[in-house]
Amino acid sequence: MNVLDARGMRCPMPLLKLKQSLHQLNVAEVLTVMTTDPMSKRDFVAFLQRSPHKLLSITENDSEICFEIQKGE
Repeated sequence: MNVLDARGMRCPMPLLKLKQSLHQLNVAEVLTVMTTDPMSKRDFVAFLQRSPHKLLSITENDSEICFEIQKGE
């Protein structure tokens, strides 16, 4: 399981770490990203709309957001 723990990081670090992590994966692998930065939701969605990667799910609870992202071509 590929997990990026970006909890406690502030914008723009979660997005930068997401890009680095996706670069290391093979196509179709799934990355789980956990963050506490509320700006990550907006940043991740905007980035993924302009990329070949696919947002599988977003779950939120209290102060944490969890993303499931599948690497595209």
